[in-house]
Amino acid sequence: MAGFPLRSVKTYIAVAAVGITAFSLLRRPLSSSLHHTMAPLTIPLNDGKQIPWLGFGTGTALYGKDAESAIRVAIANGIIHLDGAQLYANEDSLGNGIASSGKPRSELFVTTKLGKLPEGQTVRDTLVESLKKLKLDYVDLFLIHMPRHHEGKLKAIWKEFEDLQKEGLVKSIGVSNFRIKDFEELLDGATVVPAVNQIEYHPYVYKATAPVLEFQKKHNILATSYGGLTPIVRQKGGPVDPILASISQRLTKDAGRNVSEGQVLGLWLRSQGIPEITTSSKEERVKEYVATQSLPDLTPEEVQAITDAGSKVHHRAFCKWLDE
Repeated sequence: MAGFPLRSVKTYIAVAAVGITAFSLLRRPLSSSLHHTMAPLTIPLNDGKQIPWLGFGTGTALYGKDAESAIRVAIANGIIHLDGAQLYANEDSLGNGIASSGKPRSELFVTTKLGKLPEGQTVRDTLVESLKKLKLDYVDLFLIHMPRHHEGKLKAIWKEFEDLQKEGLVKSIGVSNFRIKDFEELLDGATVVPAVNQIEYHPYVYKATAPVLEFQKKHNILATSYGGLTPIVRQKGGPVDPILASISQRLTKDAGRNVSEGQVLGLWLRSQGIPEITTSSKEERVKEYVATQSLPDLTPEEVQAITDAGSKVHHRAFCKWLDE
């Protein structure tokens, strides 16, 4: 993979100055936080592990569908972070894609997520079933998918997660779609702080998400983004559009190759140290995602322009109950 040029320290200082909410990653020296030699870009977690910045998900477009071919294409094009879930109902084909790719397990980062806990089953029971479907001995990251599925039980569920990490069936543990009140319930008595909160994150939920991001920053919990392309695929015609178009033109000229508006949104996430989890059934789109990693940074002014434009409206495409 090509090198990963970053205007490192200047970018991060400027981003902090304009008030972009990031995480502990952005408080660390660049040399210890972003690794971009021959391997894909990775970002540190609070447990000492590394998470690849670019992830390929088996939800949304692949939800409930056979993901084997899409996973093989993603891996063949250099994506090593694969994001599944019990709720997506396709862990078996995710596992088939991994197995048929020929990629060594040690070179992959695989996530799955706890769905609703069936009556009479433990969290471990569901994870063992997931591992069988995935054809793996462990997952790199295991998340509580929806706090609403475990109301009043988050502390007990999290204790089971901590035990699974001790057992070695999962390397890192975290959550998804968590609000501050969910974190407060879970963290009361917890011995392990979640490494990740996977959330819908893009310019049109920036303002609404700021409080939970600030809470996560205090606890060194990394946010990862799903639905990051919402402004161009689900909410076209909004105030971010002309900003993205202008930046796309600037980068295309400077880079000497076409840079899409989707890649600009990826760079906006990258500027905040937030991993991007996306998906596509089209190989050319997958190649585009991978190419984003080697693009130069946005300028601090461009990052702020996207943030300001996105803050003019609110649009959440998923989990609308988060706005209740």
